[in-house]
Amino acid sequence: MEMFSNSDSREEKLQRIIESEKTLNEIKDVDVLIEQILFDARHIVSADAGSIYVVDGLDLVIKYAQNDTLQKKLKVGEKLPYTSNRHYPICEESISGYCAKHMVLVNLEDAYNIPEGYPYSFSRKNDDDTGYKTKSMLTIPIKSSNGKLRGVMQLINALDSDGNIISFDSDAELFAMHFAGSAAQALDRTYLTQNYLKRMTLMAQFRDPKETFEHVERVSAFSLEIYDRWAADHGVPEVVAKKFRDNLKIAAKCHDFGKVGISDKILKKPGLLNDDEREIMQGHTCIGARLFGDSETDLDEMCFAVTLYHHAWWNGGEEGYPGKWAYSEYTVGGKVSKKDPVKGREIPLAARIVAVSDVFDALSHKRVYKPAWTIEDAVAEIQRCSGTQFDPEVVDAFMEMKERIILICKALG
Repeated sequence: MEMFSNSDSREEKLQRIIESEKTLNEIKDVDVLIEQILFDARHIVSADAGSIYVVDGLDLVIKYAQNDTLQKKLKVGEKLPYTSNRHYPICEESISGYCAKHMVLVNLEDAYNIPEGYPYSFSRKNDDDTGYKTKSMLTIPIKSSNGKLRGVMQLINALDSDGNIISFDSDAELFAMHFAGSAAQALDRTYLTQNYLKRMTLMAQFRDPKETFEHVERVSAFSLEIYDRWAADHGVPEVVAKKFRDNLKIAAKCHDFGKVGISDKILKKPGLLNDDEREIMQGHTCIGARLFGDSETDLDEMCFAVTLYHHAWWNGGEEGYPGKWAYSEYTVGGKVSKKDPVKGREIPLAARIVAVSDVFDALSHKRVYKPAWTIEDAVAEIQRCSGTQFDPEVVDAFMEMKERIILICKALG
């Protein structure tokens, strides 16, 4: 979406808002949607930067921050430092907290010079850390149709057609509030999907204590970072990349759903599995794929591919599984076939990405059968397995995003 300018008529702006709302309604994952909401809102009101927060109990949690001025200083495909998961109390002392508490729009001409008598103040810490200068600021509550606060959107530094910083005018307030209402409706829809996935993950966790919600969230987040870098390196068109990453964020969370069909004797064994038990456990790939076997959407197809092939080895080595015909031949409770292995680019890209994310997370966290590896050792193991277990290009993307992935790993526990 191109940045609006002062030369755009109100009708042109409204038409482009409608187009943006249509795009939002096609997104399935909450986090991908939130990122897109912030991007579109900034462009609707010609804001150079912004942040978006979601409500978590009595706090606001920052989910995404965007800044065109700082982004232009980076190489193509690079991202700003990871800032997600920071908590801020909902209180009157901060601008976003005041907006959330009272569910009102706050429009500041100069964040550094807030008139006396206002209960909130502006923290300059982020500006000091980045060298950026915040001036005009528009903070908008995101409320669902039933009045529930979903989050807060903060838009920074409105720009005129020449790139000069100006104040957010009454039209900007109107457009931002209208867009926030539509964004809230889209969020309500995607939260339904998120809650469904949480229930499925919780069900898997009841069966297998090793498969926690936190593990699933980390694997999903790592996978998105890897794909974004891979897509940039391969020149994937933006419209294709957006659709793929939306599906990937959800499909990655489903990678081990098939473990619900494995017996407790194997799942909850407090130690290493023997050879027979391990071969039965490998059947979780086929069981998971059966949940998505009657594919009706591209998301179903990706979930099928990820659940079935996230343990396939790039070089077709015997450690990988299942084989090409295992899905149709598999019987629940039996061993999975490894004959005629799937390898190389026969393994769907989403599965190749989730494979790296899953192993990195498993290595860097404690399991009942092993202590947590250090981050450095886990990264070294991913590199060591490039070209054998893992797609070398996916490992390259992982290494390019290593610092962000490590920050996510620490932030998500």
